[in-house]
Amino acid sequence: MPNVFSKLTRPWYPSTALGLEKGIASIVEVDRARGKGYSLRRAATINLGESLIQPDFDQPNVPDPSELAAALSELATSAGLLRQKRWSITLPGATTRTLILTLETRPGSQRELEEVLAWKMDRGFGVPLGELSVSREALPKDPQGRDRYLVVATRVVVLEEYENVFSTLGWRAGLILPRYLGEAQWLTGNGFRGDTLLVSSSEEGFTALVFRDKQPIILRSILCEEEEREDEFYRLLLFYRDRRAADTTEASQMLSGLLVTGNGFSKARASEIVNETLGGNLRALEAEDLGLHLPTRDLSFDAIAAPAGLAALSL
Repeated sequence: MPNVFSKLTRPWYPSTALGLEKGIASIVEVDRARGKGYSLRRAATINLGESLIQPDFDQPNVPDPSELAAALSELATSAGLLRQKRWSITLPGATTRTLILTLETRPGSQRELEEVLAWKMDRGFGVPLGELSVSREALPKDPQGRDRYLVVATRVVVLEEYENVFSTLGWRAGLILPRYLGEAQWLTGNGFRGDTLLVSSSEEGFTALVFRDKQPIILRSILCEEEEREDEFYRLLLFYRDRRAADTTEASQMLSGLLVTGNGFSKARASEIVNETLGGNLRALEAEDLGLHLPTRDLSFDAIAAPAGLAALSL
């Protein structure tokens, strides 16, 4: 089955990518490894001042564009990529919103389809569509035969903040997606059978994505305090367990892969909660499990998973 991101990423995408998050930025250049998998030709991370990026869907994200541009220039220099002009970019998850839209009935025309999707996006995002930059991708039908779409939105004024910084550096972004969709590439691009789960955490909470046959079936972004995260994660797993029971009885649909990123969850604790709730004996996947060969243990997979996932799409 085709990768869900194939059309979202179709415009063009290079093998170099930048990942942005509050407090950290990462740059990678990905290459095919000998034999199988991927290797990092170049990679670097830099700690950012806490005020340099303020991830938010509704509010400004970049208080000081010139300071952020200077930090990114330093980062690119340290990676030997200062002359690189074409990039894929992952933004903080809190900067964007993503929906899986399901159509109850099939529209009778393209115009009707656009009207239905616009209505659903307006309700789902809670923002007039004229204020949003939106990408969408048709998904395979659900078990009931209903049409589905994956839709990603960012406020135009927020996106322009980042693009102005990139323009200052002479960079062109061919692809800009939220961090968790970059990370998800490591699940959709590997040959897992059954369902897979991504848990992408940050200071604001976490986003959970469940894939079946490389296609998203559940997407939840949950804002919560640190002490609430385990309870919220447990509730999400119960929802998934009930959904799975209703969708199929096939053993092949059991959860077969778990990827945990960010500093909001301990990988060991997340695995423990999954196994207690769903059964099984899963452990959180590491870079080597996913075919990415890190040149040194000093390089954090959590820091580079999102940009490396987008960069790998070019290969």
